[in-house]
Formats: sequence, structure tokens, C-alpha cells
Amino acid sequence: MASAPSPNSLFYGDCLDWMRQWPHESVDLIYLDPPFNSNANYNILFGKGNGVSAQMRGFTDTWKWNEAAAERVGRIEKSEATRVQKPVKALKALIGECGMLAYLSYMGERLEVMRNLLKPTGSIYLHCDPTASHYLKTLMDSIFGGEHFRNEIIWQRAVTRKGNLTRGLAADHDVILRYSKSDEFLWNIEAVTQPYDMNDLDEKTLSQYSKIDSDGRRYQLTSITAPRKNPSSNLTYEVMGVRRTWRWTQERMEREIDSGKIVQTSPGNVPRQIRYLDEQKGKSLNSVWTDIPNIHAHSKENLGYDTQKPLKLLERIIAMSSNEDDLVLDPFCGCGTAVVAAHKLGRRWLGIDIAATAIDIIQSQRLRPLDIEAESHGIPQDLASARKLAREKALDFEAWAVTRIDGLVPNERQVGDSGIDGRGRMLARPDTHDSDLVLAQVTGAQGFSLGKFRDFLHVVERENAAAGVYVTLDRRGTDAALAEARGKGEIVVGASRYPRVQVWSIADYFDGRIPQLPTLADPYTGKAVQPRLG
Repeated sequence: MASAPSPNSLFYGDCLDWMRQWPHESVDLIYLDPPFNSNANYNILFGKGNGVSAQMRGFTDTWKWNEAAAERVGRIEKSEATRVQKPVKALKALIGECGMLAYLSYMGERLEVMRNLLKPTGSIYLHCDPTASHYLKTLMDSIFGGEHFRNEIIWQRAVTRKGNLTRGLAADHDVILRYSKSDEFLWNIEAVTQPYDMNDLDEKTLSQYSKIDSDGRRYQLTSITAPRKNPSSNLTYEVMGVRRTWRWTQERMEREIDSGKIVQTSPGNVPRQIRYLDEQKGKSLNSVWTDIPNIHAHSKENLGYDTQKPLKLLERIIAMSSNEDDLVLDPFCGCGTAVVAAHKLGRRWLGIDIAATAIDIIQSQRLRPLDIEAESHGIPQDLASARKLAREKALDFEAWAVTRIDGLVPNERQVGDSGIDGRGRMLARPDTHDSDLVLAQVTGAQGFSLGKFRDFLHVVERENAAAGVYVTLDRRGTDAALAEARGKGEIVVGASRYPRVQVWSIADYFDGRIPQLPTLADPYTGKAVQPRLG
């Protein structure tokens, strides 16, 4: 029997692998903002060529038609018992073998597992953009059932006031598809009203709530009489000397009078109810959201993560479709906005990401400042677990090892990478070289190889890199290799000198030793990064 994951945990790796290990009907709410290159040209997405380049190494094959995509689609076509088979076969007939089909088959496999994880009362919100939202809706209709489609939410993430409209309208919104697992879904109606902004009231509201009390609170006086008189009704009685048929029972009327909410403007006048504006629910939320702007460059929230979403957006979604202590899952958690929103709202959460850098960002920049300790699974915690990852998932190990050097990102290509597993840029160009490029090559479970190390030296020269780091699992390197590394000389930045090529190991990393490199630029923001110690 599958075991439930520990709540408030982060998981490194493919969400499909992790989710398949967890018990069915164990999650209350799923939000996902899956990888997609919204700037991709349709000609590329629907072609059979090299596809589009991914944001991170782990997603490259998601967006192009290749052997992996063909194998996945073939496997789905034979899976008669799955909900994803029919839509993938239909989409293949419609759009053919192309990058878009590669992406949709990738998503279909994962969406089916997500449906299994949801409780009957659960909901799922799929965040995408108009490039693929219509195809994703076809998948969702087949997997979750068209009858369980609840909303297509339009989030206007930007307001375009000026621009070149000669070829069309501005691309300024995202699509969020909301589905439920069944008709018994949880829905918090109090979360879908927008409170009045007391500093920005429209003319209609100002005229309705035109009275102001001694505390500065706006209010109006409203009728509490019933629409029709009924002398024989138990709702007909006398209040403040006036006999009428009222909306409330006499018991409730007395409570409202005691609370000071019933007033009589003059003797003999019909009593009325005081309704304060700040106690009203406000406007009902509709499916077009224009009140939550995207994160801008100077926002306090901004981490420099390309696809980061506003915290307020995730708080709204989580509040609408979950209760305190419910379990929220984000299978493509990126920089962790959903897990932070869930934690702030008193929910339990799970976050998965295929990029080790994403797990690092969440731990260091999102959770630690809030004094939140989260378990990490799949991320090596010692040399033994690093060896295990290198043996079992060599490409994942390479990507993780590269990101142990702050400022480097994994190469976009998983195979045929021309001897480059990671790259980054120095903050300042060295005095001794006309390039600021830093390259890394990783050797994993196969161990150190003098021949491969010499190949890396050639790559450094070929790419005109200012510096190179050859990363090994254990602390190894022959005297000949170290001598050849020293033969590449040094680079000079100001008054500091650094080896141009060096051998560094994951064993060094766990011992708190970092490569000798000048300050590197953060690959997301371009600002200086501070190297970690272990």
C-alpha cells in the first residue's frame, strides 16, 4: 500500500515519479503552473525540428518531438484503461507529431495521476496561457470529465497602455482552468467576495452609503418591513410605537435593537436598520481577475524567477477551494509561491520541482525568512545519498551538482551537450581575459577520467571560457590532471587571482569547501551571488 508523504515537504525530481508513490484520494487541492514557453513561435511548436529551448534543463524534451515523445505517445496509445488515451490519440490525428503533441502527452500522463490523488471533494487549478489552453482543456475534459469543468479564469497579469497594435492586441493575460473531482467539491463562498476599498469607492456606492457616523464610518438606513402586510402573522408586532409586518421575528428584532443597529429618525417614523459599508461583503468575484497585478522588477516579492506568480493570486485560489489543515499540492512548484501561500493560510502542503535550483530558492529565500523548516526529499543530504542519485539518475545528479556552485545553471541539453553540463557569468570580466563565461562539466558514478578531463580542457578553449570547473563525485584527480589544470594559468580580477581550471568535488561541497571563483552573476537577476558554504 502506498504511504502518504510527510506534509510540508519539498520533493526534487519528476512529479510523475513522486505522485505515483502516493495513495489515491489523499490531496484536497492541486494548483499547477506547468512549464511552457509562451513566447514560442507556432511554427516551431508544430514542427518536427529541434523544438524550442527550455527555461531549465529538465524541460527541454517537453517541447519538441523526439524519440522520447514518440515513445511516450506510443505507450499512451496502448493504454486502454487510462483516461488520457482518447484525447492524445485525437490530438495526434488533429495536430500530428509535433512539439505541441510532445507537450500535451507529457501533461496528460501527469494530469491523470493528479486526478487519482484528489479527494472526491478536491479541486484542481491549471495555470497556463492562450498558446495551449484550448488543448489543455481538451485533456482536462477527458481526464476529469467535462461535467466537472467549473471555470475558465482570466488573469490579466499586465495592463498595456501603449504599444504597437499594428499586428494585433496585446498578450496580457493568463488562463486558469478550474475543475473538480466530483460534484461534491469544496467551495468557500466567503472567499469569492472582494472587500470594498474605502479609499476607492465608486459614485454609486458613495450615494448609497452617504451617511457618516461620529467614528467616520459610512452607512445607510434600510427597510426592515416585510414586502407585504399580514396582520395575522407572528411577524406583525409593534416596534418603537409603530406596528408593522417585519422581516424578522420579535426575538431577533430585540437583539438588533440591543446592538444599536435599529434607529427611529423621528417619533412615529418607521424604524430602520443601520448597514455599515465596512461590514458588507463587497463585490462578488467574477471569472475575469483584473485586481492582482503581476510582479514587477522592483516588487518586494520579486526573486528574479522568470515564472514567479503573485502571492495574492495563490492565496485567493487556495482560500476558495480548501480549508485550514487541508493538503495542497503544487507539482511544478518553481520558486514556491503556492507553498508559501498555503502555509500562511494554515494549510498543509507538498511541493515538487524537477530543478534543484527551485528547491534551493524555496528553502533559502521563501521558507527560512519565515522560520519554516521543510523536509527535502530527493536532494542529496550527504555524500552517500549523492552517490545513490549519481547511480540511479545520472542526469538529475549532473543538474544538481552544477547548481551546488551558486551562479551556474544546468545546460539546456541533456544529451549531446558538447562537454558542457553547466554555465554561468562572472559579475565582472577578468583583467586577463576577454570573456566572463564560466563552464562546468560533471563526472558522476563512473569516476574520474583523465581522458574526459582533457576533453573538458579543450571545451574551455573552444568556448573561449574565462574559467572552468571539473566536478567529480569523490575527491579525486591524478597528479597529471592537476598539473594540466595548473598549466591553464590564472585569471585576475582586480587584486585577486583564481585558477582558470580547477577540479572540485561533491565531497568538497559536503565538507564546506567551495570552488575558487570570482563573484558570479545570479542567472535570474544578474546581481551578485553570495557563494554558500556546504
